[in-house]
Amino acid sequence: MLKAYLPNLKTTEKNILIAPLNWGLGHATRCIPVIRELQHFGFTPIIASDGVALRLLQKEFPELISIELPSYEIEYAKDEKDFKWKLIKNSPKMIQAIFEEKKKVKALVKQYDLKGIISDNRLGVYSKKVPSVFITHQLNVLSGKTTWISSKLHQFFIAKFTECWIPDSKDQPNLTGKLGHLEDSSLNLKYLGPLSRLVKKNLPLRYDLMVILSGPEPQRTMLEEKLTEELKNYKGKILFIKGKVETEQKTTIEDHFTYYNFMTSEEVEKAFNESDLVLCRSGYTTVMDLAKLDKKAFFIPTPGQFEQEYLAKRFKRKGMAPFAKQDEFKVEKLLETDLYKGFPRTGETANWKQLFILFHGE
Repeated sequence: MLKAYLPNLKTTEKNILIAPLNWGLGHATRCIPVIRELQHFGFTPIIASDGVALRLLQKEFPELISIELPSYEIEYAKDEKDFKWKLIKNSPKMIQAIFEEKKKVKALVKQYDLKGIISDNRLGVYSKKVPSVFITHQLNVLSGKTTWISSKLHQFFIAKFTECWIPDSKDQPNLTGKLGHLEDSSLNLKYLGPLSRLVKKNLPLRYDLMVILSGPEPQRTMLEEKLTEELKNYKGKILFIKGKVETEQKTTIEDHFTYYNFMTSEEVEKAFNESDLVLCRSGYTTVMDLAKLDKKAFFIPTPGQFEQEYLAKRFKRKGMAPFAKQDEFKVEKLLETDLYKGFPRTGETANWKQLFILFHGE
């Protein structure tokens, strides 16, 4: 049974469904600035997702209607060698979820008289009756020797949408490289520039190191356990955000660690600005935050995830940030960040007024 949270809210004639994939927190957090812009231009966003992604957006926007969609049940393998096999094994559940969400969206278009749909990597969230947008930074989906198949399959689904919005710069310099750029394509592509919910502020430094975790289990927990042990010998104050969105926020202080299970956008923004160095996955949403805030980082890509491994290697090659494999990380490696220039702050912003013309039916 799919659930809907219906607060005291009168919907308007400009209802837009916005639906991020529940794959860690990245897809949900990069939808936050999109939701804010929709509200700014007089639209009423209706949130649809599942799991931690849905819970995060419910906490950020408690005044909005939120709807639970079928779960893709994405889970990483413990061993990176089994990553692709795990996804293949789970693919029947994912395909079933896509069919189910497609049926659900058909009903929602009628129920809420939707004027548009924005899907962040949810393949079944679109409609032929209203303009539908797909947000992704992966026009090419890296999967090793099968990259050409996974990329063509992804582009096949993208073609079902009215437009595809890429949160990156169209030209050089850009952040995604070959992930978000095609040499030739018939897809209706629009580049937004990097998306971030955060704003750079000049605040006094409180933490020497900020650790921020995300991503599906069991890899999130595996990295949490490794870093908790490895960073015991770190000389400095550590802010450790576990990325576990629970009913209540929990804070624990142990020695030089300050632990949070999760933070709101406002709290994360403050934490980033108060931290000297960031230790994190090389997920693209975090990369955009780092670029927006002009921060230095050390990356630990999720084992077996080709996209994160590609980005980490790319940024090391460009002299922006070092990285280490999860099982090879040692606290001493953080000293390498002194040799890297960090991420340049980007000033490029999306023309939301122009983009949202799509939903006016003109």
